[in-house]
Amino acid sequence: MELRYLKYFVTVVEEQSITRAAEKLGMAQPPLSRQIQKLEEELGIALFERGSRPVKTTEAGLFFYQHAVQILTHTAQATSMARRISSVNQTIKIGYVSSLLYALLPQIIYLFRQRNPEIEIELIECGTKDQVEALKTGRIDIGFGRLRMSDPSIKRILLRKERLKLAVHKNHPLSNYVDSGVYLSQIINESIFSYPTTPKPNFFSLIQSIFTELGLVPKKLIEVREIHMALGLVASGEGICLIPESASDIGMKNLVYVSILDDEAFSPVSLSVRNMDHSNYIPKILDCIREVFHIENIDIIMGE
Repeated sequence: MELRYLKYFVTVVEEQSITRAAEKLGMAQPPLSRQIQKLEEELGIALFERGSRPVKTTEAGLFFYQHAVQILTHTAQATSMARRISSVNQTIKIGYVSSLLYALLPQIIYLFRQRNPEIEIELIECGTKDQVEALKTGRIDIGFGRLRMSDPSIKRILLRKERLKLAVHKNHPLSNYVDSGVYLSQIINESIFSYPTTPKPNFFSLIQSIFTELGLVPKKLIEVREIHMALGLVASGEGICLIPESASDIGMKNLVYVSILDDEAFSPVSLSVRNMDHSNYIPKILDCIREVFHIENIDIIMGE
């Protein structure tokens, strides 16, 4: 069976019209009808209910459509991934979440550049959720993210569990806990800013899940666009904010950072690659990660 037959069939189903499908495919209606008829003859089943307007699939046709979409999607992804793998000797596209720019990612990328001057690196800001699809389609080759994402096409390597800190105004009563730290149960009555406003799951989702895991319900958890806006509001005395420990280096005025004592209060930092990608740049960047973590005296997990 040719893939083009599947493409014709899927287009007719989605357009619910032979005429519109033919226009979308850039072909005349009679040839498209003949191709659909040939597909039905090859399968030995009726894919569409005869005479229905708009075009409707039979029960068998709906089943076949669902699997045809998967076949076309996997074929497109495999083609894109193969092209990226074959060209990766020239350029590596690295996706990252913006908060990691305050962590060790810049040091890792710089060290990799110094050791591999023949390889071009393109950095692409990309949320952890979006990195999964970006890896599948070849838009990126490596992803550095913060969320626990699971997909059979992607291999995720947990690098570390970065502790969270509480950002508060220097005159806020919670600033008295800078030396001792606080538990999340002590802040649930505060106005807590979190970020970003990108599609879920994201860092905001992580914060919600930590509270839920501890059986806590914050009275006022406020979602804002990004970390700088959250910290700016805290610096204005509007509320407080939970951030990864490395983000405390942003250095905004009037802020102090309080340790969170709950064991659950951490943000996972992970590296993601395509599951079947055995390119030689992967062990090279893992070596750079190990060295930077060793220099910074940070334990590396390297788990899944």
